[in-house]
Amino acid sequence: MIFSECLFSENNSDGTYNPIFDEDLSWDDATWILTSSFIILTMQTGFGLLESGCVSLKNEVNIMMKNVVDIVFGGLTYWLFGFGLSFGKDYSNPFIAFGWFALDANIQVMGPIFSTFLFQLSFATTATTIVSGAMAERCNFRAYCLFSLVNTVVYCIPAGWIWGSHGFLKHLGAIDIGGSGAVHLIGGSSALVAAWMLGPRLGRYENGTDPLPMGSPTNALLGLFMLWWGWLAFSSGSVFGVSGHKWKYSARASVTTINASFGGGFMGLVYSYVRTKGKFDILDLISGVLGSLVSVTGGCALFKPWEAVVIGFIGGAFACFGIPFFDWLRIDDPVGAISVHGLAAFWGVLAIGLFADGENLLNLTKGNSGLFKGGGFYLLGVQFLAAICFATWSITVTFCLLWSINKFIPIRMEAHEELLGADLVEHGIRRPGVGVSRALSALGSHPNVDLEAANSIGINPGHQIALQKYINERNLKKDTNGHANQDLPPTGPTATGPSQAWFY
Repeated sequence: MIFSECLFSENNSDGTYNPIFDEDLSWDDATWILTSSFIILTMQTGFGLLESGCVSLKNEVNIMMKNVVDIVFGGLTYWLFGFGLSFGKDYSNPFIAFGWFALDANIQVMGPIFSTFLFQLSFATTATTIVSGAMAERCNFRAYCLFSLVNTVVYCIPAGWIWGSHGFLKHLGAIDIGGSGAVHLIGGSSALVAAWMLGPRLGRYENGTDPLPMGSPTNALLGLFMLWWGWLAFSSGSVFGVSGHKWKYSARASVTTINASFGGGFMGLVYSYVRTKGKFDILDLISGVLGSLVSVTGGCALFKPWEAVVIGFIGGAFACFGIPFFDWLRIDDPVGAISVHGLAAFWGVLAIGLFADGENLLNLTKGNSGLFKGGGFYLLGVQFLAAICFATWSITVTFCLLWSINKFIPIRMEAHEELLGADLVEHGIRRPGVGVSRALSALGSHPNVDLEAANSIGINPGHQIALQKYINERNLKKDTNGHANQDLPPTGPTATGPSQAWFY
C-alpha cells in the first residue's frame, strides 16, 4: 500500500518521501480508495463461502458466524486502537505509533483520514479471517470471539512497520504494495500457530492424510469467484488513487493480478490431475488460484504481465504442495490457509526482490530494483528481512494471545461437542442428515445440547402446526360421522379457495 506517500507525503531533494499530512488528497483519489474498500469488504462473503464449503455441513453456519465476528469485533478494536498503533501521530518510534485512538477527525482533514481508515480496516479484517478457516470444526466459538477482538494487534503493528511513516522496514526500502506480507503472511503465520495449538480434528488422520470430503464444493467455488474478482480491488486499490500517474499503476496492478491467477490456476489443474491420476480436485484448483493472487499482491504495480504469470504459477505451487506437507506434519488446516496465505505470501514478498522494476514516476521502490533487473541483492535482502519479521511477529504474538485466552476459555471444543457439530452446539441449529442424531444416540445426552429445542433449518414450523390442525380436525370428523366428511378438501389444505377457515 502506498497511502503514506499519497496522503502524508512530500518529496525530499533525494527523491525519497518525507511523510507529512496532506490535506489536499483529491476527491477522485478518495473515491477510488473508498470504492476499493467497499469491494474488499465484500470479499468477506467470499471467505465465508469458501471456508463453509470446505468444512462438514454440521459446521458451515459456525464458520459464517466467525466471519461476521471478524468484522464486528475486529473492526471495533481496529477503530479503537488498531489504526492508531499503525499510523498515529502523537508519538512514534521505528516499531510502533500512538495516536488517533477511537478515531475521529474534523471537517478539514476527515476526508483523507476516513478514506485511509476504511481501506486499512478492510485489510485488518482480512488478516483475521484467514485464521478462522485453519481453526474450523473444533474451535470454541466464545474463545474465537475473544481472539477476534484482540487479534487486531497482530496485524496493526507490523502494518506500521511497512506502511507507516515511522516504520523501520519502510525506511530500509522494503516494498509491500498490496499486503502479501503485512496481510497474508501475517494471517497465514497466525493460522499455522492456531492450527498447531488446537490439534487435528477428531479422527482426521486415522485413515491417512488424504483430504476429507468437502461440505459444499459449489459454495467453495462461489467463494473463489468472489475472492478472485475482489482481489482486483485489493491490488489496484492499494496504489491509493488515480490522479497523476497513479491510474497507470492501478491499471498495471489489475493486469498483473489477473495474469497471476492464470498461472496459479494452470498450476492447480496440473497438480490435481497428476495427484489424483486423471481427476480435477476442486480444492487444488482453488488453492492454486488463491496462492497466485496472494503471491502477486505485494508487487502488483511493479511486475510485467509475463512476470506475474510466472510468479503466480510458483505461488500456486507453494499453495498446492504445501497442503499435503502440513498434513504430513499432522497440522490440520481444513481450508489450506497456511499454505495459501503463508507459504505463497512468503514467496510473494521475496518475488519483489527479484522482479521489481525500479520505476521513477511514483518512486515506489525508492530507486531500488530487483535482482533480475540489475539491482543487486539489496532489495532481495530487505524483502527477506521483512518476511522474517512478519512471520516471527505473527507466530509469537498469536501464540501468546491464544495461550492467554485458553487460560480463561478453552480454545478447543469438547470432544462431545465437536462430534455433534458447532452449528448445533454453538448456535442451536439442527440440520437433518449430517449425523447429529447418530452422534447423540451413541454419546447420550449433553447438558449444553437440547436437540428438541434446536431449530431445524429449511422447515416452516407454522406450516407444520397448521397441517397438524387440519389432520386432527379431519380425524375428529371421521370419528364423529364414521366416514370422511365430503365438505373437506380431499387432498388436504390448499391456498386456492377464498377462505382457509376450515383449517381452524
